Amino acid sequence: MRQVAVTGVGIVAPPGVGKEEFWQNIKEGKSFVSPITRFDASAYPSQVAGQVKDLDSSHLSRRLLKKMDRFSVMALVATEQTLKDAGIDLVKEDPYSVGVFLGNTLGGWLYAETELRDLYQEGRNGVSPYNASAWFAAAPQGHISIYYGIKGYSKTVVADRAGALMAIGYAVRVIRNKKAAIALAGGTEAPVTPYALLCCSTEGSLSQGPYRPFDKERNGFVIGEGAAIVTLEDMESARSRGATVYGVITGFGTSCDGTHRIMPDQDGRGLARAIKTTLDSAGYQPGDIDYICADGAATELGDVSETRAIKEVFGSYALEVPVSAPKSMSGHLLGASGAVDLVGTLLAMQEGVILPTINYRTEDPECDLDCVPNKSRPKEVNRALIISRGRGGINAVLAIERS
Repeated sequence: MRQVAVTGVGIVAPPGVGKEEFWQNIKEGKSFVSPITRFDASAYPSQVAGQVKDLDSSHLSRRLLKKMDRFSVMALVATEQTLKDAGIDLVKEDPYSVGVFLGNTLGGWLYAETELRDLYQEGRNGVSPYNASAWFAAAPQGHISIYYGIKGYSKTVVADRAGALMAIGYAVRVIRNKKAAIALAGGTEAPVTPYALLCCSTEGSLSQGPYRPFDKERNGFVIGEGAAIVTLEDMESARSRGATVYGVITGFGTSCDGTHRIMPDQDGRGLARAIKTTLDSAGYQPGDIDYICADGAATELGDVSETRAIKEVFGSYALEVPVSAPKSMSGHLLGASGAVDLVGTLLAMQEGVILPTINYRTEDPECDLDCVPNKSRPKEVNRALIISRGRGGINAVLAIERS
């Protein structure tokens, strides 16, 4: 089986824009959740979010920016970073051998809300002609493809909060099947808008802050915005051009609980199956895993069912392997969250550090895993799992290995 290497990372997230700033902040265990200031959120049950505050899009033309929602802008910035980091000049590549694979949940509502408001205030002539193409989930994939002239096999995955990890898993299969030589894979999300926040609030799983996964006093997750995109290529190709390899993606598994339209299976059986499938596809035993980057929904059903799934697969070793939720620092980036967790875990592998679950105060007997509370921990990590879960019982799990 062809090995799929990660040779570049791009990150736009509340802890930082670019891998250096992002890494420096998350390893220190800081919180980047703050009150929403972009609009009046006083009427919402949750009034905090992880927000990107230093997004520089000055290299993009005004004409292009007029056509894009914020989630596309962040995706383009992250794409530029990952290509530069990987040392790839797409002008020199066969455009039909490069693909784009992105996850997203909500689409571009900042753009859509503005234009729909104008529609009702000014009529059809007040609406930008770009609205029809700016808001939908596949827009970032399209903008990246057009901007870089990419013409290969590509896909946008809408699978709620599991979207980015599923997009990455899809990209891995495409490279292994030789349908692409290079894949840009990850996710992007911009939910800090009035209607998007309302959509997230209807489930009743949002916290007023802080975001505290696996803590007995948890009361839901906090939304965040951002984008994370990695460059994937065949290991032989990466080595032949002397590329830096952050890690190897060795396995992927997915499943659906099929029990409720929103909530996960309380016993975590579907997630356990996805974890087992991932371990089998990577050729690992449970004891081979040094770290698990958890979904960390910070809801009672979410955290307890995730704990039960890990215990079902790992047995007594479940109490020994570190299981943390770094998204407690940045907020939950929904359809981009799995890609952000992948970037964070790859950087942690490079540094020999396990990222923490912050805001942890009170132990929950039903979530008695080692959640690496509040502070990063020095530890060599050679193999790790990343878990993402979406509403309706969608499960996605990725296995990675240090090269």
